[in-house]
Amino acid sequence: MSWKKIIEAARSNRLELHKIPEPCWQERKTFAYLVAALDEYNIHWRPCSKTGLLAYFAQGAAGAHIALRADMDGLLMDEENDLPYRSEQKGCMHACGHDGHMAVMLATAQWLKVNEEKLLGPVTLIFQPAEEGGYGAREMIADGALDGVDKIFGWHNWPAIPYGKGVCCPGTVMAANASFSIVVKGHGGHASQPDICNDPVLAAAAITLGLQQIVSRRLPPQEAAVVSVTSIDAKSGKTVIPGTAILEGTVRMASTKGLERIGELLKESACFIAKGYGVTALVTYSPRYPAVVNSAGAAAEFGGCLAKVWGKDYQDHETAIPLMASEDFSYYLNNKPGAFALIGAGDGERFSIPCHNTSYNFNDRLIEPMLRAFSLVVGIPFPE
Repeated sequence: MSWKKIIEAARSNRLELHKIPEPCWQERKTFAYLVAALDEYNIHWRPCSKTGLLAYFAQGAAGAHIALRADMDGLLMDEENDLPYRSEQKGCMHACGHDGHMAVMLATAQWLKVNEEKLLGPVTLIFQPAEEGGYGAREMIADGALDGVDKIFGWHNWPAIPYGKGVCCPGTVMAANASFSIVVKGHGGHASQPDICNDPVLAAAAITLGLQQIVSRRLPPQEAAVVSVTSIDAKSGKTVIPGTAILEGTVRMASTKGLERIGELLKESACFIAKGYGVTALVTYSPRYPAVVNSAGAAAEFGGCLAKVWGKDYQDHETAIPLMASEDFSYYLNNKPGAFALIGAGDGERFSIPCHNTSYNFNDRLIEPMLRAFSLVVGIPFPE
């Protein structure tokens, strides 16, 4: 198949995949779509960790074994885009561009199949489920996704970065994260008698404000961190002080080790504030993904490929790194040398709408340049 036909097929695949988003560990239609495509291309593959799969090329070649990864899952959101290919799955949409990542990977599979005899070393393409909080990378590794692999590369579209720019640097690129819930228990009663109640709503508000002091007063200013309370649930009648309020939120930290310290401070702050309001606070703190840390050699290698595609000035120096967003690609990088790149999708208009927004849409202009970048990193030329 020609380069032009592969790009056309990739764009078609992207639109079809956009219609069938599925949340983490439920990517059955997506799995079936990918399998049908790989079978059509006569590519050897195997299932991996429930709904994931691995595609293999030049497994007998003597050179370095390279892995490339694309994520598969959608998000539990109702799409607001008025598109002919909008989501057909009520309550779920591709709001993070994983449809585009898969389309690029399918195009890569086609191009590698056409040029398989030119590969100097084996290549494994990883189609990974459950990136959105489901520990998909960890489970793929447990099922052998990195067996024999020497280095791994991945990328994510990023609407906040202008199209034509990107970030691929050594060291920490994306933050470690954790989630927390705080159950504030008091003593409810009539709203006209707060003196004989222990108000968990007032305490929850105080805890929300107090937690902001963790970053500003309890951590060194050189350490990048975020503590966000994203939900307060204390629904009650207009004349009723409830007995319980529940707070939930997220923590982001530039270093994985720093998560433990924030967890300690969060528990300490919540419990002491609660005591001052005559209530109790039960804190559940759950570290999640480690920080995404690129190895220097792999970052230089992938960055060199991106520079050949986008131009030598492609590196975006306006975007603060590390991003406080998180990615389970970190698990691969904890096991193998590799690099993860953030590739700009923004146009100042339609494609600058951020990921995880109900009006987000993947910028299809990224398909061909990212196929070129993947081709270069595995050592395959592409048409000029």
